Amino acid sequence: MMDDQALLRYSRQIMLPEVDFEGQERLQSAHAVIIGAGGLGSPAALYLAAAGVGRITIADADHVELSNLQRQIAHQQSSIGLNKAHSAQASMCALNPHCQVVALDQHVEGESLERLVASADVVLDCTDRFSSRYAVNAASQKAGVPLVSGAAIRFSGQLAVFDPRNAECPCYACLYPPDESGDEALSCSESGVMAPLVGLIGCFQAVEAFKLLSGAGSAHQGLSTFDGLSGQWRHFLVPRDPACPVCAQRL
Repeated sequence: MMDDQALLRYSRQIMLPEVDFEGQERLQSAHAVIIGAGGLGSPAALYLAAAGVGRITIADADHVELSNLQRQIAHQQSSIGLNKAHSAQASMCALNPHCQVVALDQHVEGESLERLVASADVVLDCTDRFSSRYAVNAASQKAGVPLVSGAAIRFSGQLAVFDPRNAECPCYACLYPPDESGDEALSCSESGVMAPLVGLIGCFQAVEAFKLLSGAGSAHQGLSTFDGLSGQWRHFLVPRDPACPVCAQRL
């Protein structure tokens, strides 16, 4: 049950009929996993903590560098040299001390990743490498846990939700077949990125996670891309690949 302070803190959400008390209580009992505490993970983590998600696990093995501060808003000047997951944890708890935040300062992979994803109600992929995205996608498909995927580079961003509970929903490997995505080196450090762009995509990831956890609205369908230079969104319907090596067994 929410006390008076919680009712006041979340009052602007509770007054939304699509959320109400029941949706807020679902948020408070939920577990979100965020893989990556950088440009995408920072706003996603802060907003989910502020919104009242009861438990959030955030994983990142990297340490905060000066060049990160241009866009990774969960970290401050004083965070330089600290592990990103622990730095983000401190910011999230300062924003909402009632949110239980678990920081994992390591690359989560293999069986550890599968166990972590299986323990979640939603997982947010906020990484910037194809190898990480494929691993998180595979764990999501195996566990039957919805995956909110975001990416941003230069002036371009994209958002997709892959929900294995939906028989018609594709997975990340349907969209980007493993044998066709050789651009492993493409990352912000090599190619650059506009600071607000990662915030935009990370916030949209938080929106989708919020809906999935609270029961408000419906999940995003297909793939949406954003061009920061023109300010235009484009939306693409993505069918399931019946020959997908990851999710074909669900067909």
